[in-house]
Amino acid sequence: MLMKFGDVESAERIFRSMKTKNIITYGAMVKGYVGNETFEKALDLFEKIDIELDDVTYSIVFNACAKLCNDRAMKIGKKLLAKMPENYRNN
Repeated sequence: MLMKFGDVESAERIFRSMKTKNIITYGAMVKGYVGNETFEKALDLFEKIDIELDDVTYSIVFNACAKLCNDRAMKIGKKLLAKMPENYRNN
């Protein structure tokens, strides 16, 4: 909710204080960064995710890559596409 209203700093503070993070919390933060047009931060956080992604997170990260559209985003997008499960590609 904080990200939705542009309070990125407070959202980051709460996220950092969380002891246990899951795909939902990571996805919410990445989506919040994208929504606030801080695409580099979205990709920075994405690269720190060490758990299996879901289809929603794939979609959010692809969106960030498309919006950013630089060399880094292209590399991440290609890497993401290569590791994406086949069933996600068909949906």
